Amino acid sequence: MPTYAGRLLVATPELRDPNFSHTVVLLLGHNDEGALGVVLNRPSDTPVGEVLPGWAPVAAQPDVVFFGGPVAFDSVVGLGRYDDEVQGGPSFRPIVGSVGTVDLNVPPDPAAPPREVRLFAGSAGWGGGQLEEEIAEGSWFVVDALEDDTAAEVPEDLWAAVLRRQPGRLSWFANAAGDPGLN
Repeated sequence: MPTYAGRLLVATPELRDPNFSHTVVLLLGHNDEGALGVVLNRPSDTPVGEVLPGWAPVAAQPDVVFFGGPVAFDSVVGLGRYDDEVQGGPSFRPIVGSVGTVDLNVPPDPAAPPREVRLFAGSAGWGGGQLEEEIAEGSWFVVDALEDDTAAEVPEDLWAAVLRRQPGRLSWFANAAGDPGLN
């Protein structure tokens, strides 16, 4: 079974689940037992400083907490971007390039803080085989992630931007209307 960890799931226009319509999910982990990721393009109105004030100075813009998905909404996942993996230290787990998960229980190291961090309330999760079934039925496109995807300055435009950069016909989906019946 191929692993999709570190890749993006881009919701196809046919995906009707309101939790995932027009979302871009970064997969943090994927194996035979299931998959875990965070939705990259659903900002909330809650400033990072209200949730974890110690991380606010390094929060990427917009500096709000994002809705990471409908699972474990009372927990927060942090993605940090460092100049290199060594700088992230032992509480950093690389996911894509210089971006990885950070331990939010440990304040950022003032001598080597992340270049930026984004916080996600909740996550997206799938049981063993469930994600593969959803991909096979056409709910998700699986594409490569870029480091900049994890802290897009205009997250609402990320879905179309990721599709637009894909080769061939896949890029055409960037122009799809919200209702597949209108396409």
